[in-house]
Amino acid sequence: MILIFDMMRQPSLMFFLFFNCSLFLGCSNPTEGEKKPPNILWITVEDISPDLGCYGDPLAHTPTLDALASKGFRYNHAIANAPVCAPARNAIITGMYPSSLGTLHMRSFSNTMKSSGRIPTEIKLYPEVLRSAGYYCTNNNKEDYNFNLKREIWDESSKTAHWKKRPNKNTPFFSIFNLTMTHESCINNQEKHERLTQDLPEHLRTVPEKIAVPPYYPDTPEVRRLLTRHYDNIATMDAVVEKLLQELEESGESKNTIVFFYSDHGTGLPRHKRWLFDTGVKVPFIVYIPEQYKELYPAEPGSEVDQLISFIDLAPTAIELAGAQIPKSMQGQAFLGKNLKLERDYVFLARGRMDERYDIQRGVRSKRFKYLRYYEPKKSFIQYMNTPEGGPLMTELRKAEKEGALKPEGQQLVASTKPAESLFDLSKDPMEFNDLANDPRMKEELARLRAVHDQWMKQVLDVGLIPEAIMRNWEEKNDQSIYKWIRTQEDFYDELLLISSTANENILFKGLNHPNEAIRYWAGQGLYNLDKKIKKATIDRLNQKLNDSVINVSISAARALLKHKSPSKELMKVLSSGLKAENEWTRLQTALVLDDFQNALKVLEKQSQNLIDSDTNKYVVRVLNHGLNELNGTSSKVR
Repeated sequence: MILIFDMMRQPSLMFFLFFNCSLFLGCSNPTEGEKKPPNILWITVEDISPDLGCYGDPLAHTPTLDALASKGFRYNHAIANAPVCAPARNAIITGMYPSSLGTLHMRSFSNTMKSSGRIPTEIKLYPEVLRSAGYYCTNNNKEDYNFNLKREIWDESSKTAHWKKRPNKNTPFFSIFNLTMTHESCINNQEKHERLTQDLPEHLRTVPEKIAVPPYYPDTPEVRRLLTRHYDNIATMDAVVEKLLQELEESGESKNTIVFFYSDHGTGLPRHKRWLFDTGVKVPFIVYIPEQYKELYPAEPGSEVDQLISFIDLAPTAIELAGAQIPKSMQGQAFLGKNLKLERDYVFLARGRMDERYDIQRGVRSKRFKYLRYYEPKKSFIQYMNTPEGGPLMTELRKAEKEGALKPEGQQLVASTKPAESLFDLSKDPMEFNDLANDPRMKEELARLRAVHDQWMKQVLDVGLIPEAIMRNWEEKNDQSIYKWIRTQEDFYDELLLISSTANENILFKGLNHPNEAIRYWAGQGLYNLDKKIKKATIDRLNQKLNDSVINVSISAARALLKHKSPSKELMKVLSSGLKAENEWTRLQTALVLDDFQNALKVLEKQSQNLIDSDTNKYVVRVLNHGLNELNGTSSKVR
């Protein structure tokens, strides 16, 4: 039975005085009787779900991590806020929801729009807080925070950054090592995989015949080989973790260092990475706390911890362990330390643009249930994206789909549309195959979690509902981040939340004339999403919106019209203008419409081909290239 740490227990007076005084003394050398403030080591890896021996996976060769868990604490409900690296890392570095900051979309900044993804200067990142408290902070070496970082937040961030390089060996350190050998590219690229695992002993390698192929994948020799690579990559990673821990031991720092191990999101394979299922957001998470800091134990060493923790909680936790003041801007809460709030009931999930494709999704997860809201249900579960489609597992999946060889779980994954919302009982259905949203017995639970979702969206002012092009235009126009600006313009948010989720044609019809362009945009999107034939009056108003003062509204109206009628000259003029727009996300919005409607793409084929050859945004290039390949039966490849 897990012994839950008494969060009301007070640490010793000397411990309390030291951690408060350290803020002013810069963590000076402790005097006799005082505890040295803990060093903190984070070891992060990429693209793995809880595929470790200590989590019960019989195929995993992870003796180092299993040993760490045996003397530390294994968290069973550690959840990434986003199922892909850059937004997930954004949540970690800020302690805030990316959908609140405007940094949820993958690569939300770019070379052509320098101000995109800006972060207000008053929002402090956790290394800045730790350094102010006297810590030596290093990052080795991946950052990928999904915004343009204009500040020097680390003492060193490089391939050679290391806690050993601190000038004074008595200075406490925070050090993070980002291991990349489990990334999806190390599964998909055989040469890269073989290079990384060349020193892995034969007895630690996984036998393909022993692989338990998930039911949503076709059981083919190639799929088994790819899953085998994944396990061999993990075994290789475990050996690197061993070396990092040995360095602590050999230097005498292990007794002073709290160690965290976790992944940035789920496995880099379809239905895992990029999805809000637990396969995409539930991660392995192990914490080791030396005995001299046992007052911080959340349970008995070697125990499982069932507490819900979110990636936005990592920064506050590190700051709390260091005895520093958690910035008020941080939306997470510490889960270790002396000043703890009540355990959270929910974690919140979000998906925005994944590379070149938008698919706005949100989620609420408790320990037992998960609620998912799909804001764009007419988009397929798997949209075509260059990176995953280039992987051999997607090739196998597409082949099995064409042959009709997928099991029901695989059919769910390749469905051409999605429900507006889903509900899963994780205690009975941990793989989230059985959607209970239409089960009358779950009506109350569905309504409760729906309300929790809406309340959270309003509380954090989730700007992911604002079209990316419009959001960036607002930032440019007002010369400030969307996070700051929207807090002066909250009045329209309730209407935005309503219209982005409604299937009521009358509400959508009225929304087309709303003074706020984000609401007008979603009115067009909502009319496109309707299953029924829309009224003539609605068609007429959509035609009027082709002349909207904001081109993104006109493009949204054009999408809805293309579903119900052939493209007119005026409609094609709008799409042609969209491809010429200075705003790169407007060009992407236009390209996505053309990719969906081949009759419109045919009219603008030459202009689209010219953009493939010249556009600075690789996502625009990818979408148009896919559309022209589909139109002409070609197989051209682009960056």
